[in-house]
Amino acid sequence: MNIGKAYSAANISNGTDLAIGFTSSTVAVLLFGTNFVPVKKLDTGDGMFFQWILCASIWIVSLVVNLIQNCPRFWPLAMVGGFLWATGNVTVVPIVKTIGLALGLLIWASFNLLTGWASSRFGWFGIDPEEVSRPILNYIGAGLSLISAVIFLFIKTEVQSSSASLESTPLLRESQSINVSEDTTEDSWVDKFSPAKRRLIGCGLAVVAGILYGSSFVPVLYIKDHGRRNETLYIGASQFDLDYVFAHFSGIFLTSTIYFLIYCAVRKNKPYVYPQAILPGFVSGVLWAIANCCWFLANHYLSAVVSFPIITAGPGLVAAMWGVLVFKEIKGLKNYVLLSVSFCIILAGSLSTAFSKV
Repeated sequence: MNIGKAYSAANISNGTDLAIGFTSSTVAVLLFGTNFVPVKKLDTGDGMFFQWILCASIWIVSLVVNLIQNCPRFWPLAMVGGFLWATGNVTVVPIVKTIGLALGLLIWASFNLLTGWASSRFGWFGIDPEEVSRPILNYIGAGLSLISAVIFLFIKTEVQSSSASLESTPLLRESQSINVSEDTTEDSWVDKFSPAKRRLIGCGLAVVAGILYGSSFVPVLYIKDHGRRNETLYIGASQFDLDYVFAHFSGIFLTSTIYFLIYCAVRKNKPYVYPQAILPGFVSGVLWAIANCCWFLANHYLSAVVSFPIITAGPGLVAAMWGVLVFKEIKGLKNYVLLSVSFCIILAGSLSTAFSKV
């Protein structure tokens, strides 16, 4: 009788964990696919000012989470994950300007999935490998995700340059109180290239961003794994992923601040500042921060091997719907067919990877 009660309690607990994990994954998918929408039609110039506002917003959210969690121990190593993410984030605005929100997110999400999946599956960078009950299914899922990334490269997008948009005129163009150069209405550096070169640059940056994003959770997983061992520096480290949010996001804000200061120095203290992007950028940061907190929860309740395929593949559909229905970036029957095929493949790959754990 006691065994039966224990078994029932275990099932209930496992069911609750799965419910929390999949709910967190769903929220993360919706917010990751939407978080750049508030700034899509605003001129963010070269993106450096915008990314700093975004990261400041992200850090504020992490401060609230840290207080809710009663200020758990701060592990500096977790900041390295923030550094990796912030470095990838610097490329987002050029990616969106060159190949569009939908295609850009789909490409970096694919490589994000592959990097995060492989590091967790095979134990790269010193973390413990995740065992799965159906390895073949796991490999098939990863392979399908890679194929979908290749298909994405053949989807043509139409992205209007910021200089052609009536909504992109900087509000402080004539202001002398802010360090804004008189040529803030110049095209972004990506607008100076031919369409073919812009596409090549955008796709290349999206691949780099995806690899950096996919590696950003490694430091936290490393701390957790080594925290379960008796002869390591991290003995006794928390096994609850949300306890690392503040350190991770602090790394994001610190790195973005350093990049922004370097940028200001290169610009001789005359950075491009676009005040109209401040509030939308802040909102974008809040959406991203909430989504990433949900990802931390999904990693805890589902494991990274399961959460990565779901959360990296899902936002592609959300972003594609924005790109097709609202921003009109993807047009033509051929592109619609390629987009549908690529998404079906990445969805099948995600499901295969997820079910390989069950």
